[in-house]
Amino acid sequence: MTHVEQPVAVAHDLSTDNPYLLGVYAPVAEEITTGELEVIGEIPHDLNGVYLRNGPNRQFPAAGRYHWFDGDGMVHAMHFENGKARYRNRFVRTKAFKAESAAGRALWTGVMENPAGNPFGNTHGLGLKDSANTDVIFHRGKVLATWYLCGSPYALDPLSLETIGAEDFLGTLAGDMMAHPKVDEATGELFWFDYGPQPPYLRYGVISPEGTVRHVTGIALPGPRLPHDMALTANYAVLMDLPLLQDQDARRAGKYRISFDRSLPSRFGVVPRYGTDVRWFEAKPCYIYHVVNSWEEGDEIVMDVCRVKNPSHVPRTRSPLAAMLAYLRLDAHLYRYRFNLRTGETAESSLDDGNIEFPSVDSRIVSRPHRFSYNMRLSNDDTLLFDALVRYDSSTGEKVTHEFGAGRWGSEAPFAPRDGSRDETDGYLVSFITDEREGRSEAGIFDAADVSAGPVARVLLPQRVPVGFHATWVRMDQLRS
Repeated sequence: MTHVEQPVAVAHDLSTDNPYLLGVYAPVAEEITTGELEVIGEIPHDLNGVYLRNGPNRQFPAAGRYHWFDGDGMVHAMHFENGKARYRNRFVRTKAFKAESAAGRALWTGVMENPAGNPFGNTHGLGLKDSANTDVIFHRGKVLATWYLCGSPYALDPLSLETIGAEDFLGTLAGDMMAHPKVDEATGELFWFDYGPQPPYLRYGVISPEGTVRHVTGIALPGPRLPHDMALTANYAVLMDLPLLQDQDARRAGKYRISFDRSLPSRFGVVPRYGTDVRWFEAKPCYIYHVVNSWEEGDEIVMDVCRVKNPSHVPRTRSPLAAMLAYLRLDAHLYRYRFNLRTGETAESSLDDGNIEFPSVDSRIVSRPHRFSYNMRLSNDDTLLFDALVRYDSSTGEKVTHEFGAGRWGSEAPFAPRDGSRDETDGYLVSFITDEREGRSEAGIFDAADVSAGPVARVLLPQRVPVGFHATWVRMDQLRS
């Protein structure tokens, strides 16, 4: 592909420009593989594995208004081995991507336009392009790229990033998978749900360590919902019925519109990992994009999340893009729920009032108690940007922060255990950092035990990495197995 680098813009006219197509968000066209990289500092020799980050990067301009969620999935990867680093980026070659590549133009409109003329959508009949641009998660030797409105999980090779194809788990997966499936590394299982406009509105399932669907059950909801994440404990899954609703009148008219119904409670369904009976716990209305972690304490399930109190922001501007700009301005805080399985009661409390999102914990202890989480701090800009990396101690409430600096924006930074790591801070954090003034990106490596000290090494990249969505770390022992 021919490289087309977009000019970096520091200020935007939000009445006319779409900021999610400019500056640090502008798509890149070239797919690069290189190990010839300048390093400031020294890459730790005990950091071995690959950091992968997904995000939207549209291949062709499309008719109508562009929404940040419309872009084709592109995964950027940093492979570290014995103090050396290699960078690679590849488009996720979904069915829609290949169809548009063959046509040489866009065939789909975006989420802010009527999808009536789109060639196809997901298995629930949502006529939007499944671009697999949201998350990446490692399971059974493959990386799965997923989509935020439920679509086909696309399997990628974790080193070459070549798209293997839509993952159907040996022909056993019927339907779609949500953006954030959960892997229990202790058992090798993968847990997932999908949702749609028809009863029972939600399905929950388990993929076995052998790679086939072992369990699936319908979860009855009062109506269509838009859950984004789930939680997992040693014995249970926690599913969500939150009062962020798709407007069904708009859907019938071929439009995609969501609304927050503050008169409804938030509900959390606790179901045994291989069960069908759900116990519902009610809490104050909110929306939750991302779960930090969940575990069991005696009779209680404890769940830490990034809680959005008001997902319906008032637009700051009057423009055709005002609704999107307002919707993408997250205002989330670390929050804890306790669901008592004996009494049926819910307790909820705020852990911190900072605007924090895109959390991660040591992937080896997902569904077990954690102490430290690694989070991104949201800036107060008009668009979604991460201006700092925050380590939060859930035992003491202490926050340790590294600010990226003026005009520098980071990416989700999962924990990367050092060789022989024994605890949640014995390792590193890796984040792509983009400087809007210089129009270039780097990979920052941070000591998880000393985040505030700044990066121990900076790997300068040959092209800008557009600001994007979720990331994962794959250890060398996982790659070898």
